[in-house]
Amino acid sequence: MAQDNLSLVLHAKGDLRLENRPIPEPGPNEVLLQMHSVGICGSDVHYWQNGRIGDFVLKKPMVLGHEASGRVAKVGSEVKHLKVGDRVAIEPGVPREMDEFFKTGRYNLSPTIFFCATPPDDGNLCRYYTHSANFCYKLPDNVTFEEGALIEPLSVGIHACRRAGVTLGSTVFVCGAGPIGLVCLLAAKAMGASQVVISDLSEERLLMAKELGADFLLTVTRGDGAQQLAKSVEEMLGTQPHITIECTGVESCIQTAIYATRSGGVVVLVGLGSELATVPLINAAVREVDIRGVFRYCNTWPMAIAMLASRKVNVKPLVTHRFPLEQAVQAFETTRQGLGIKVMLKCDKNDQNP
Repeated sequence: MAQDNLSLVLHAKGDLRLENRPIPEPGPNEVLLQMHSVGICGSDVHYWQNGRIGDFVLKKPMVLGHEASGRVAKVGSEVKHLKVGDRVAIEPGVPREMDEFFKTGRYNLSPTIFFCATPPDDGNLCRYYTHSANFCYKLPDNVTFEEGALIEPLSVGIHACRRAGVTLGSTVFVCGAGPIGLVCLLAAKAMGASQVVISDLSEERLLMAKELGADFLLTVTRGDGAQQLAKSVEEMLGTQPHITIECTGVESCIQTAIYATRSGGVVVLVGLGSELATVPLINAAVREVDIRGVFRYCNTWPMAIAMLASRKVNVKPLVTHRFPLEQAVQAFETTRQGLGIKVMLKCDKNDQNP
């Protein structure tokens, strides 16, 4: 095994470094993975630029990266379902204890959960990484490593659509056509949504949404009124949507989401903005519009793998840029500037293929 474990480490706000770290040994229930493809998430960039997200504050150096896939290089003594050479997708959130959330199947809400690249837990933007074998999922031969890495963002879309109750014939409005808005679109369509409207400031992102199956595109300009945008959504669909999935975290968009949703419908908040927002809560209340939160995901990897393997969902167009791990800082800069959609880092020197 190569003795090189190049890792992308955030030392402090704005201080991102590539450094060599020791190759870890897997515990009894872990596997050592040779990392292959790792996507850059907005949260990775946010930690780099701000040193924190909400209550999660960087206090010591941390390896970034949590949208990942790799190959099993070593297997812990207790692991039965994986072997050396298996290609796997990594679910980055691993519960540390069997609390009430774990027992009820909502382990993403466990306050003590381990989560890659959320302080103080290290992520997997490196050459070699150990992870709980139970949260590594074998990839079928027809699913690429990059698709495996994209299961993480796709899971946000699946979980949001589950929370929203998307089903056959649902009409859906997605606010924001960044990577998360686009996976919400993909998941909604795959789960039976008949028509999806998606909005964004960027024409380029809306064109990608069109390619991925959006029925209607709504170009937003800064300063557009929330009620006016809600009316535009209704005019496009011919009716108000059953469900709105808000992926921006911007206050005015949350307002639009509430006004746009039909009475008795559901608004799901996926995007995270400032801690407090002024929204038309009474409008939602008197119309019985449910407002639901989303925190990451749970129990989504098997479904996502099945969706990709059966070709019911195509995430491949999301990847617009690729960089070798050695150029990670440049890759992060590309993401920070908002260029393209998904930037993918290639961690295996000998295999830079998708």
